[in-house]
Amino acid sequence: MSWCLSKVSAAVLRGSARTQQVCVSLSARRWLSSDSGKPEHVDGLVKKDKVVVFIKGTPAQPMCGFSNAVVQILRMHGVQDYAAYNVLEDQDLRQGIKNYSNWPTIPQVYFNGEFVGGCDILLQMHQNGDLVEELNKLGIRSALLDAEPSQEKK
Repeated sequence: MSWCLSKVSAAVLRGSARTQQVCVSLSARRWLSSDSGKPEHVDGLVKKDKVVVFIKGTPAQPMCGFSNAVVQILRMHGVQDYAAYNVLEDQDLRQGIKNYSNWPTIPQVYFNGEFVGGCDILLQMHQNGDLVEELNKLGIRSALLDAEPSQEKK
């Protein structure tokens, strides 16, 4: 899919007449794609792991600031074992997760199959301490609990 997107980007930048043809080709491929946006598939992804995030890009290379913030918050808490799905690679999944949660934006965060929210909610939970408690319920000890005593000494 990224090959198609790069072709579209290149055609748009060149102002090429092929832009429309490439877009039609991309639409056809999307139409023929898997059932990744269907509620049953999305439900399986959401419930597959304790922590699941749907982001733009990957944890190693987030492609938007909000996705990056979610990745950084999880990293600060020492959460390493989580499933991350790049919605930029699959437009059906991108729309499917929005429909599933009835939440219009990406990123989206799930704990034990339950929708937590987006970047703003996760940030708020981080700031008020609720994230430490929620991670504890999942059996995940926040790394911030270990970091706090050393910061108090300063």
